[in-house]
This record gives sequence, C-alpha cells and structure tokens, in this order.
Amino acid sequence: MVDKIYTRCPFYGSRRIRAQLNRDNGWKLNRKLIQRLMRFMGIRGIAPGPDTSKKHPEHKIYPYLLRDLTINKINQVWSTDITYIPMAKGFMYLVAVIDWHTRYVLSWTLSNTMDNTFCMEALQHALIKGTPEIFNTDQGAQFTSQEFTQILLDKGIKISMDGRGRALDNIFIERLWRTVKYENIYMNDYQSVSELTNGLKVYFEFYNQERLHQNLDYKTPAEVYLSDTISSVG
Repeated sequence: MVDKIYTRCPFYGSRRIRAQLNRDNGWKLNRKLIQRLMRFMGIRGIAPGPDTSKKHPEHKIYPYLLRDLTINKINQVWSTDITYIPMAKGFMYLVAVIDWHTRYVLSWTLSNTMDNTFCMEALQHALIKGTPEIFNTDQGAQFTSQEFTQILLDKGIKISMDGRGRALDNIFIERLWRTVKYENIYMNDYQSVSELTNGLKVYFEFYNQERLHQNLDYKTPAEVYLSDTISSVG
C-alpha cells in the first residue's frame, strides 16, 4: 500500500503517506513505521531531503552530467535504477537500463537481494545492444561499486550520478517504474518469481514494441531506437 501511494504521488514523504493510509483505512499508524518501511524499500520523497539510498562511504561518487544537456539522439544517455516489487508473498527487486532519448528498455533483471550482481548483469546485457556516451545512476552502492563502474570506464563511457536526494535527476526511469507498476504489477496477483518473470517479459515486450508514446510522436520505443540505430550505422 505504501508502494502504491508512493508510485502515484512520488512527492509524498513519510508524513503524507502515513496520513493517506490513516485516512483511507481508518488506521492510526505512526510515522516511524512508515519511515522504516520506506527505508526498507529504498524509496524517498522526490522533494530534496535526507538521502535514503544505501551509499558506500568508500566508493567514488561521480558528478551529475545531465543538467541543461540537450538529449536528441539514441545512445547519448542511458540510465538505470532499482525498484521494489511487492508480491503476494514477499518482494523482489527489479533493475532496468533505459535509453533516455527513445525510452527504450535495453535490459532488465530481477533479484531477491540488493547486491550488485543483478545490476551488473543488466548492464552487460544492455551493452550488447550498443554503447552510450553517458551512463546515469543514483548514488546507491550497487552502482558506485568498482566492479560496476569499471565496466563503464573500460568502454570509455562517462559516468553521471544523481545529486544527493534528487530523484528527479533520473526522471525518465522514475516514469518507467510508475508505468510498469500501474500497467502491470498492480493489475496482477503474482504468486511466484516465475510468474513475475514471465509477466514482466511479456510486459516489456509490449512496452518496447507496441506501447505508443506521446513524446515519440505516438511511435513505439523500439521503432525509434531501432530506426535511429540503422540510420547511424548507415
């Protein structure tokens, strides 16, 4: 329920989420419970404030490179992020890599832990399809680890990281999470990891190949990404 409210209103912090839950259900939850749940899920209100992403004190933080940058071609900027997937029993974490210009989902992976292994797997799968000029992430330990950043550096990719407490710095993948959850996750009562995996496979195929985007002149992400890829090769 916290996830649904946050996805609908990502600008809500723990106070408003608590108030919404209490109002909708006649409960008397305290704010500390909501704060614990939000920390556990790794979410925070979009408004600048304390950063709840799990940073590693010894990892290098790279500057944010996208402010005032005009993004007008494929493979100019890719980004990634992790979101929490509530299920009938327990939860999973989903990571995806997206091309900013076309909204094309290059890869995605599921995990039941927050280590960096599944993030590196998603990155490697995406790099099979191309190489971005800039790769943007938040400051979470999964993305600041040397194992993850070295993959990017070895390919000459510039690394960009969101400012502290600035969820809007990675706005396109934040919008992707909202879309995925409302168009798929919340509409299905996934009972197992295999059901979730199969359901997301079907959905991301639909998202890339069939879902029309207003900002793409009502074309699909795959149409724009693949046509631009052919044009750039030509």
